Amino acid sequence: MKPAFRDGMRDGIPIGLGYFAVSFSLGIAARAAGLTVFQGFLASLLNNSSSGEYAAFTLIANHATYLELALMTITANSRYFMMSCALSQKCAPGLPLRHRLLLGFDITDELFGITLARPGSLDPYYTYGAVATAAPCWAIGTAVGVVTGTLMPLRLVSAFSVALYGMFIAVVIPAAKQNQVVAGVVTASFVASFLADKLVPLATVSAGARIILLTLAVSAVAAMLFPCTQEEELQYA
Repeated sequence: MKPAFRDGMRDGIPIGLGYFAVSFSLGIAARAAGLTVFQGFLASLLNNSSSGEYAAFTLIANHATYLELALMTITANSRYFMMSCALSQKCAPGLPLRHRLLLGFDITDELFGITLARPGSLDPYYTYGAVATAAPCWAIGTAVGVVTGTLMPLRLVSAFSVALYGMFIAVVIPAAKQNQVVAGVVTASFVASFLADKLVPLATVSAGARIILLTLAVSAVAAMLFPCTQEEELQYA
C-alpha cells in the first residue's frame, strides 16, 4: 500500500466519524421520503453531499419529477465545480485521465480541504485513502439512520432530524455574521420562500420547482448587486 494512501486513510478517520453523525440524520430524512435501507445506503454511496441529498430527499417526499430532482441536485452541488477547477490546478501535468475522473467522483468540502492543504502536487492515492475511509462512513450512517428511524419514537426521530438543520445553521450563521451581504442574502431567501408559498402563481408550482427558481433568482440578483472583488475570488479559489 502506498504511503500516501495510508496517510489519506489516517486523515480521513475524523472526517468519517463526522460524516457518520451527520448522515445518521440524513438517513431519517431518507426514511421520511419513503426510501429503503439499501436505497438510502446507495444514494449516499453515490452522492456524498449533505445539501444535495437532503434536497433530493425533500423533492422525493414531495413527489417531484425526475427533471426537478436532477436540476435541484446540480444546483445544490454546483460549488463542487469550482472545487474541481481548483484541484485541477494542483494536479501534475502528466496525471492520467483515469485519475482525474476518479478524483472528480467524490469531492466534498472536507476532502477538498485536506487534499488542497497537502504540500506539493496532488497525489491521487492520498485522496483515494481519505475517500476509502470517509465515504463508507457516510453511506453506513445513512443506512443506520433509516433503520433506527423505524425503531425510535416519533418525537425522538423529530429531535434527531433537527441535527441536520443545526448543521446548516452552523455553516450559514458564521458566514452571515462576518459578511453583511451573506446575511442579507440569507434573510432574502427566507422572505422569498415564505412569499412564494403564499402568492399566486408561485404557490401553484410544485415545491421542487419553487426551490430551483428561488435559488437561481436570489443567487443571480446577489451576484449582480454584490459581485466578488478580485481579492475575494483569490481567497475562495
